[in-house]
Amino acid sequence: MSRPSLLITRRLPAAVLERLRASYEVTVNPDDRPLSRDTLLSALRTYDALSPTITDKLDASLLLSEGLKVRILANFGAGFEHIDLAAAKSANVVVTNTPDALTDATAELTILLILMASRRAGEGERVLRNGKWTGWAPTQLLGMDVKGKTLGLVGFGRIAKEAARRARAALGMRIAYHSRSRASTEEESALEAEHHTTLDSLLAASDVVSLHCPGGAATRHLINSQTLAQMKSTAILINTARGSVVDEDALAMALAQRQIAAAGLDVYEREPAVSAALQELENAVLLPHLGSATLEARTAMGMQMADNLDHFFAGRTPPNRVA
Repeated sequence: MSRPSLLITRRLPAAVLERLRASYEVTVNPDDRPLSRDTLLSALRTYDALSPTITDKLDASLLLSEGLKVRILANFGAGFEHIDLAAAKSANVVVTNTPDALTDATAELTILLILMASRRAGEGERVLRNGKWTGWAPTQLLGMDVKGKTLGLVGFGRIAKEAARRARAALGMRIAYHSRSRASTEEESALEAEHHTTLDSLLAASDVVSLHCPGGAATRHLINSQTLAQMKSTAILINTARGSVVDEDALAMALAQRQIAAAGLDVYEREPAVSAALQELENAVLLPHLGSATLEARTAMGMQMADNLDHFFAGRTPPNRVA
């Protein structure tokens, strides 16, 4: 019996490819660049399964095209706003994701950005690399001590809770949060987390605001000129969630005018393009979407994706089906 055909749109860790090639006729995008719409449409008509990433926009016009062969979109990543789930359902295409594998790595990067922004690490490295460092000085590049400061989490899912645990245990930060649904009493007690019923209340109370909400229309530009105005002038904004959550023009203006102290960003609303205004600012720490970029996390994501494929082609419900 012939094996299912699978197109993987971006290069994956070797261990993942080895496992997949044992069960599927695997084709890997050799350029490791986002596929064009025409190529995606051709893939949907050619392969039994497609493994897309956040860089592959699979909208209704593609998924409702005639002649589709694909039966499952085994997404490599936790977020799936780049896939039109309603259109996939109409086309009778199953969609899965990899929600757990990147939790630790992304929470770790959140802590990294908090420390880099609060201690002006990016700015300091640029001073040194540009040959402008003249030696130690008592008031040079003074940052903010985060011990005892309030970390306000917008969204309180897996990554946010893990970031809260690390921030509390390692950095001595206080925890506050705002989310669509309130955490259990046990979870709040374990983290000594203070729940805020409104976003404005959380922003006003927080020394560091970290975004952990999903992307999509409902959260687009949730952080804008109005919400930034609710933050302390000494506050730091961290985004490891989705670029679309932040109005980058408004953020650049707030940073330039020192309306807030700093920002640490790992995601951007027009990736891979990054706002020129943000790039010019010394109080903006900018990383190239490294949230889950550890070999361990990316391998675990791939194995989880393979589990979803194996279940589907064995006639069982994939463990991480989202549509």
